[in-house]
Amino acid sequence: MTTDVLGRLAEVIETRKPDRGGDPETSYVARLLHKGPDAFLKKITEEAGEVVMAAKDLQHGSGTAQALVGEVADLWFHSMIALSHFGLRPADVVAELARREGIGGLEEKALRKAREREAQEAARAATTR
Repeated sequence: MTTDVLGRLAEVIETRKPDRGGDPETSYVARLLHKGPDAFLKKITEEAGEVVMAAKDLQHGSGTAQALVGEVADLWFHSMIALSHFGLRPADVVAELARREGIGGLEEKALRKAREREAQEAARAATTR
């Protein structure tokens, strides 16, 4: 069910792209995409901060679970706009999460760092040739 909702939302976002007829005058998504990456990336940063604040409020008893859920929904929504802009889909994120399933977070982080080091070493070797 979750991926169905995300898939449907992704389809709506696709139809709002200015190059597919989305009108920046009448569509929030079209407006963000028309303005370019800086606009929706700024929104992602803003929404991430609001998630943190809602979680802190909930932790200290002055917030609600629904407020946190609402802020996470906003963050996911704006992240989906970024995915769409770069030709990606929620299914790509789900596939990455599935790939990581069963791998401990510390193990996954260590593997990622090792791959980054290998890539940096390969880039250095290529520039010294």
